[in-house]
Amino acid sequence: MISIYTDGAARGNPGPGGWGALLKSGTHYKELSGGFSCTTNNRMELLAVICALEAIKRKSADVTVYSDSSYVCDAINKGWLFGWEKKGFLKKKNPDLWRRFLEIYRKHKVQFVWIRGHNGHPENERCDTLAVEASFMKDLPIDEGYLAQLSESSPDLLTME
Repeated sequence: MISIYTDGAARGNPGPGGWGALLKSGTHYKELSGGFSCTTNNRMELLAVICALEAIKRKSADVTVYSDSSYVCDAINKGWLFGWEKKGFLKKKNPDLWRRFLEIYRKHKVQFVWIRGHNGHPENERCDTLAVEASFMKDLPIDEGYLAQLSESSPDLLTME
């Protein structure tokens, strides 16, 4: 059994953002983090889960993901994601990340548990720290998926006229 804890953060929404993840299995412990120069909190919440699942080397692992993101947990636990997929993610945000998520999600046996954020949960607090620290890293890359989504919804926002 693998336990994954995740969190995402954005300083401004959109703004510089980061994600953090912590993986635990027996005596094994791993921390992951990353960030982007301009992104959203929900993208970072979802990316934390994706990157943590992608870090699992064993196939068909039993995984429990603990997240304070109702956006992520509800999409899976309430089945919304699978309806979005059937409709080609029409008018849904973050289709690039949801497609990437589904690809790795289907390689494991994953359950999601929502936990209250900023409530003293040690692993969640650690992931929050990782996410916030990542949002302050120098030379953060551009979140191409966010920019593509932004240009589709408001192409005039990206022109300098």
